[in-house]
Amino acid sequence: MIRHALLVLFLLLPRLAWADATPAAHPPGGAVASAHALATEAGIDMLRRGGNAFDAAVATSAVLSVVEPISSGLGGGGFFLLHDARRGRDVFLDARETSPGAATQARYLTASGEFDRDRAENGPWAAGIPGLPAALVHLSQHYGRLPLATTLAPAIRIAREGFPVYARFAIGYQQRRAVMERYPGTRAVFLRRGHAPREGEIFRQPELAATLERLAREGFDGFYRGITARRLVAGVNAAGGQWTLEELAGYRVKERTPITFAYHDWKIVTAPPPSSGGIALAQMLQILAPWQLDKLPQAQRVHLVVEAMRRAFRDRTFYLGDPDFVKIPQRLLLSPDYAAGLRAGINPDKATPSDLLSGQPTPLEDEETTHFSIIDAEGNMVGATQTVNLLFGSGLIPPGTGVLLNNEMDDFALKPGTPNAFGVMGYAANAPAPGKRMLSSMTPTFMESRDKIAVLGTPGGSRIITMVLLGVLGYADGLDAAQVAALPRYHHQWEPDVIAVERDALPAATIAQLRAMGHTVQVPGEEGGGRRSSDSWGNMNTVEWDRRAGVLRAASDPRNPVGRGAVLLEAARVH
Repeated sequence: MIRHALLVLFLLLPRLAWADATPAAHPPGGAVASAHALATEAGIDMLRRGGNAFDAAVATSAVLSVVEPISSGLGGGGFFLLHDARRGRDVFLDARETSPGAATQARYLTASGEFDRDRAENGPWAAGIPGLPAALVHLSQHYGRLPLATTLAPAIRIAREGFPVYARFAIGYQQRRAVMERYPGTRAVFLRRGHAPREGEIFRQPELAATLERLAREGFDGFYRGITARRLVAGVNAAGGQWTLEELAGYRVKERTPITFAYHDWKIVTAPPPSSGGIALAQMLQILAPWQLDKLPQAQRVHLVVEAMRRAFRDRTFYLGDPDFVKIPQRLLLSPDYAAGLRAGINPDKATPSDLLSGQPTPLEDEETTHFSIIDAEGNMVGATQTVNLLFGSGLIPPGTGVLLNNEMDDFALKPGTPNAFGVMGYAANAPAPGKRMLSSMTPTFMESRDKIAVLGTPGGSRIITMVLLGVLGYADGLDAAQVAALPRYHHQWEPDVIAVERDALPAATIAQLRAMGHTVQVPGEEGGGRRSSDSWGNMNTVEWDRRAGVLRAASDPRNPVGRGAVLLEAARVH
């Protein structure tokens, strides 16, 4: 077993047909980059067994759902950006959670009319109807080659036999234990040994293994109908919530058309609504396109990038939501002419105060999320970001399921103009409604030039969008996968009017120049302007195929505390 590798390059030699506009070529193998070695190993194992990138994605996603309950799981949802090489098409699988019918805005107010933050973040009312299990079934049935019984087998085995608790898991549980230990189903899983999970202990989840087995055996009905569905509904309702069997059975994955646009010599394919990331990414890159950023002094470059971030996040607040419920002016927002108008308002030497851009503040997606990137030797690609929102989601496991439910309802505008868990706000476009999907920042992205193809994404809350932006700019500057994953990060989201930076991301002289331009720069250890700036953010996982050099590269974020490194397997043919 690969104990400490977060990514693996697996070399095969089949043929690729990518796109008519590029020279005939194929990758020298397959690559998987994820946030946990066991998940990467499961994806690689599917490639060894003759599966494709989509089979590898099912296995990788399912194992992450077992080993990263702090970040994602069957009780959550996600977005899967796919490139189907045989059909020559890109598609976006929307497996975002949906609002239960009973979850009206009034449900999240106290008797005095104040916002009930506990109900929005913890327990049964915090949870949306999960989408990830349906995505695994859909991906397997419509794009994979291997049966679910094969692709889910690693996750079932790890859930049953266990895996070592890592530091982030143990620390995160301590942060959330007061909530998690409210619920008998959660206590039965996390206090099985009679105490909270400790680093190095083996953590077993037999109920989750049984739930995964039903999913493998019965497909969609194994989760959304039958015994699992009955236990989920009974557990939520016993805890004071209000789910129905009909809502579970009615959940559907949606195939959507990705957003595609050009940035210099690159074709960018990225996430459409209900992700806010793709439109924001397109706006920022189109605003920045006329400048040769790599030729500018660092302070000038950061200033311009921040001004683009500021304008895109302002539009995100007012225009974006679930496209099945809200009319989104997508054509306008993606127009180069509209970007030119936004660019015209940028002073190249001075910050634009956010309160001069008409409007009010923003909704987002939590940073306890996970992302993985895959490419196979046929040229199929997957960029997937999945989540349960806050640390360990809602904290609620319905008894007998092992399924830790999300708290994505907090990503809706539950009370207009009231900040959510991340100090940001939303309005009517992102208000809850039965079956509606809450706005997200998850931004799985493909990049393609004549010489290179890359898949990238990251967790990180609203910072997902700006981290992907910096990753795209890094690849455009000629960096490789490892350099892109390690790039220093900074972020601006319109409100609060602050540039947040990682520790040591910018030198003191650059920070001083930005402040002289009128920017407020928040560095680790300083307070003000919203959330405290962390030492480091995100967990970028990216793969690239350098067609000019004829090599694959993959990188997992060096910030990831679970482990670091890459393992290269010798070239081999698999039939």
